[in-house]
Amino acid sequence: MARPQSALEIVRTRSLTSLVQQEIESMILSGRIKAGERLNEQVLAAKLGVSRGPVREATRGLERAGLVTAVVNYGVYVRKVSREEAFELYDLRALLTGFACQRLAETASGEQRRHLSNLVSRMDAAARSGNSTTYYALNLEFHDALMRFAGNGRAKQIDESLIKEMHLFRQRSLVAPANMLESNAEHQAIVAAIGAGDAEAARRAGETHVRGGRRRFSGAVPEIKSAGPPMSAGPSTAKRPSKGGNHEPATRQQPRRRS
Repeated sequence: MARPQSALEIVRTRSLTSLVQQEIESMILSGRIKAGERLNEQVLAAKLGVSRGPVREATRGLERAGLVTAVVNYGVYVRKVSREEAFELYDLRALLTGFACQRLAETASGEQRRHLSNLVSRMDAAARSGNSTTYYALNLEFHDALMRFAGNGRAKQIDESLIKEMHLFRQRSLVAPANMLESNAEHQAIVAAIGAGDAEAARRAGETHVRGGRRRFSGAVPEIKSAGPPMSAGPSTAKRPSKGGNHEPATRQQPRRRS
């Protein structure tokens, strides 16, 4: 009979699981592990220098966060976000962003307004040089600042959760220089409305910006296959992944009937 874990051992295990989850999440959000790719416990454990237990627990946390999908007897896969789900995420973020901009127009300090303006200037430079990686990072920083300065912790928490899901598809819509310039012009409108103290204009500018992002995404990615793992047709049409590989299940050939 296994001895029960001490309180210290439980804390250590939980801390390790949290660190492992953060690292795997970083791999997913950075694109090092692609949408639809299977998470191989053995490979990840070896790469991170841990046992498979913390990796297994970490993937459960990632499933709760909406980043992966677990399929019984087949494994855990990085989630594929459908076009319809992406639109839903954009709609929710439009409301949250509009709310934050409205509050900032009423409460923003001079320092906060200057910080937002500085980010817009840096994004403009990145967009004009065609540096989509830098633009995307600054764009995330800009939106994080909006939510942080707005001072509503619950709204920021919800927004962060939505952003993590959007990382699975969103960066592709900001690669084109024209899209980056258009997006940043919307940022400028947000900052101008906040600076003018016009709460209603700030709310509209925030919502318009996120809906513009939805439109740019729609144009950049006209089709996204179904949400969830590649084997969405179910076990009867899927092939279990081979050991040690990150393979997507393929369609199983049906046996021939005897006449």
